Order: sequence, then C-alpha cells, then structure tokens
Amino acid sequence: MIITVGNTKGGVGKTTLAVQIAIARALAGREVWLIDGDRQGTAAAAIAARAESDRQPGIACAQYADGSLLRSQVQQQRDKWQDIIIDAGGRDSTALRAALILSDVLLVPFAPRSYDVWALDDMAGLVDEARSMRDGLRCYAVLNQADPGEHSTDNSEAAAAVAEVSQFDYLPTPIRRRKAFSNAGGAGLAVGELAPKDHKAIAEIDQLMESLFNIQKIA
Repeated sequence: MIITVGNTKGGVGKTTLAVQIAIARALAGREVWLIDGDRQGTAAAAIAARAESDRQPGIACAQYADGSLLRSQVQQQRDKWQDIIIDAGGRDSTALRAALILSDVLLVPFAPRSYDVWALDDMAGLVDEARSMRDGLRCYAVLNQADPGEHSTDNSEAAAAVAEVSQFDYLPTPIRRRKAFSNAGGAGLAVGELAPKDHKAIAEIDQLMESLFNIQKIA
C-alpha cells in the first residue's frame, strides 16, 4: 500500500501525520518505508532522531524532493515494502505530482481556517490530473490541528465545506491541536510511545488509522 500525505498548503501538519502513520504501521508489524518528499526534510529529521535514540522498531526513511527520483526509486523498490508512506507537498511540486501517480491513497490534512479549506481546490485539480493518468486513486481529507472543543463552530464549518469537494471523502476523525503531537513528532515517536501518555491524542490517531485501514479495507 502506498499512501501519500500531502497538500499544496503548508502548515497543515502533513509531516506530523505521515510520521505517526508510518510508525503506527511499523508497530503493527508491517514493513514500512517512509519517504520525505519535501525539501525541508522534517520527516527525515524526525526519523533520524528516532534512530539516534535507538527506539524500536526502526523506520526506513529516504528523502527524495525531486519527482523523477522519487518516482524511479519507488518503482524500483515498492515490492520490498508492505507500506510506503510519502510525505509530500507544502506547495505544488514535482514530488507531490509523482507521489499522486504512484499512490493507492491520498490523505489530505487541512486546518479549520478558511484559506486552508480554499486551498483544497488546488489539490482537487491535482487529483483530477492524476486520475486522468491512472485509475484507483482513493482520496480522503481529514481535519488536522482542529480546535480542541468538541462543539467548535470553526471545525464543523470547515468539515461541511470540505464535504462538498467531490474529489475527497471526508474522514470524520479530526486530529486536534495537542502538545503531544508536536512533542512526539520532534522525537520521531508515535504519540503512544510518549510518557506520560496523552490518551486523547492516542485515541485520535487510532481512530484515523481505523478509518484508513480497517473500515475502508485497504490494508
């Protein structure tokens, strides 16, 4: 399974989710390869921090910000891995476009801000282009960095707006703004590996993973 976590809009937490998904799959016993397709290299830095602390399981990680290199490496090595997670975006890049052609699933995180929701139109256009060249790309949008309140108007309005973008299926599993996610990401850890544990953060990631892999039956 190849999953891209991407968005042309920066600052929506795509790297945080990509790292969390990759580690969660590795903890579940899967052979996982995380690809950092962003020139900033934040995902690669997180996995380097994990390796330095000798945390197990280790996560294989490579950085390919160039689309042609990303495409060729994935095509050559895809059969070695059960799951490939690609962190791509922050802008319309060759790496993001290559990832969309290669992926089985696209997960687009967005924040409950109007300009983040509007930016999904750009991603919708890229999805249309990718689907014109290949069949079977499944696309999901998830509310990330959501307001902590259970009844946030901003959260509900953003979710309603995204539900109207036909290219995406909206996942009703919001990831809220929690310090645990930034702490875990910086250390290359899953939120469940942090001590003390933030059980709400763990539950949110678990619900997202269930939506991606169990309910949709794409594992």
